[in-house]
Amino acid sequence: MGQILSSFNIRGGDAIVPDLGFDIENAKPSPDEADLYNQLTVLLVQPAPSLLESLKNYRSASDFIRDAIASPTPENEDKAWDAVSPTVDMLRDFYEYASELEENIPRLLSVLCQGDVNKNLEKHQGLTKLFADILDFVFEFDYWKMRNPTLQNDFSYYRRMLQRGRYGRASDESVSDLRSAMLEDDQANRISLFIAYPTPMLKRVIDTSTEFVTKNRLQKSVSDCLAALWSTCYHTVNKKGAQKSSQRPEVSTFFLKVMVVSIILYDHIDSHGAFTKNSPINIKHSVKIIQNNVQVPSAEKTSTSNLMSALRYNSKHLNDDSTPKAIKNVMAA
Repeated sequence: MGQILSSFNIRGGDAIVPDLGFDIENAKPSPDEADLYNQLTVLLVQPAPSLLESLKNYRSASDFIRDAIASPTPENEDKAWDAVSPTVDMLRDFYEYASELEENIPRLLSVLCQGDVNKNLEKHQGLTKLFADILDFVFEFDYWKMRNPTLQNDFSYYRRMLQRGRYGRASDESVSDLRSAMLEDDQANRISLFIAYPTPMLKRVIDTSTEFVTKNRLQKSVSDCLAALWSTCYHTVNKKGAQKSSQRPEVSTFFLKVMVVSIILYDHIDSHGAFTKNSPINIKHSVKIIQNNVQVPSAEKTSTSNLMSALRYNSKHLNDDSTPKAIKNVMAA
């Protein structure tokens, strides 16, 4: 990859995007990183497809809940409870995965961002690709979560039933009914706070990364790592676009999503954000490549409007006074 970080020493919003020469698409873990790579793959990558599939297949319990509220007979309430129970189990799985993110993102950032970031990224290309896989899942999950607003309504009904003394999971015989109910209610409160955000997985990654940066005083290192990931994704998509005969749309859309989430994370980690004149991230070039993204029916979630909306509504510094008017205009287009 050569001199990764030196490529970003000349900061400026209209500078060219440095090509780091990192073939992230085909990156494989080295023997030195294999142990951590395998652990994080099991915890954070392998569960992703089934979690997404369950979210895509979610069925609202609104009709059953409406009947139970309008006519609260035991039969209607049982039907509503049975309808929301699979959703509650699904949300527990989502929350548990988010907890794994919170625990393991710092392990990943510690390897990539402590010490010489330039050498870390060259040495740990497998973990860098794994980080990209996680960010891709985060984008996808939050996209599908926003498409299912009745999730919160279903869970609200479940919490209402808990308050009335009904709880679902069979309790351990050694735990009293009261204690079991308290534990379930506490978990329900935490899940409710988690899904209250439009983009809960992204928020968890942002909060976890920000806490890691603050605790370890690694703002510059993490920012440099994210800028390098952004640049790598940009050039991967750009090269795919130039090689249309061999272009696989799913590869380009993967890296567009990772590029967008990298910018959002950078904007939250760096004290000046991603949109200032001196940011190493070229917002104009990024927006242009998003707008030039070839649309395919299976990639609705990676449409220009969805990618741009993610950037607009999840950024921290876009509307700051320090953001050049030209950048604001590009982002608003």
